[in-house]
Amino acid sequence: MPPIELKKLSENVGVEVLGVDVDRLLNDSELPSACLEALEQNGVLLFRDLHLDDATQATFCKKLGKLVQFPLYPDPNVMEISFDPDNPNAEYFASNDYWHIDGFMDEIPAKASIMSAHVVTDEGGETEFASTYVAYDSLSGAEKERYTDLQVVHSFETVQRLTYSNPTPEQLAEWDRRGSRVHPLVWVHKSGRRSLVFGSAASHIVGMDVDEGRALLKDLEQRATTPDRVLSHTWSVGEMVIWDNTGLVHRARPFDRSKPRRMHRSTLVGEESIK
Repeated sequence: MPPIELKKLSENVGVEVLGVDVDRLLNDSELPSACLEALEQNGVLLFRDLHLDDATQATFCKKLGKLVQFPLYPDPNVMEISFDPDNPNAEYFASNDYWHIDGFMDEIPAKASIMSAHVVTDEGGETEFASTYVAYDSLSGAEKERYTDLQVVHSFETVQRLTYSNPTPEQLAEWDRRGSRVHPLVWVHKSGRRSLVFGSAASHIVGMDVDEGRALLKDLEQRATTPDRVLSHTWSVGEMVIWDNTGLVHRARPFDRSKPRRMHRSTLVGEESIK
């Protein structure tokens, strides 16, 4: 089959993959490697009008790599992102409205995420992406030198407090159980590329005054996510998006949570720790 055809979606991140239907998704043996290569270069891949069920999504995603398992869902290869009352993780999805990487508490964070739109809202609910490679490349030489050895503490409590400002004792105990993790501010990837590691879970910088460190992290996030550096994707039912979790931050935009919005996500197991 011919190589995949790509259409640029924004200046800094994202392409649409053209000419791929469900049959090609399942049967083109060269497509997975082509997608992974395009993902490394572009950060986000958009496929329109696929309308995948969970089994088909999982079948394709397994061609990309090993999948994280979500045992609380009917198909453990696919997590439903929704605020439906019976969703076992609905309490935590509100934090998706803030810039983050998936699996920030893991020793090896997820490699990539794959999400399909099953039910979308009439207003809001977009997903936004910003490249942390571009964020690093845009630093001055002095900043790159200064930030090389900085370490940042990330915690589940930090991001949850953005949503729950007056937590219950049970919530505090749960957040404490999840602990914290220290990551370098600058991630030197096996490829040789460098990216910044920040987001809503970043609490403070080791060895720096807490307020000073938080001001630095906020400044870096704001500079990395200016409108000209962000890809904002408005979903249509049937679309699938793959994003590089190691070189991006992403967030969901607010919407009326009393209205249904259901996204089905699969996640590729990570391959390298942040160092």
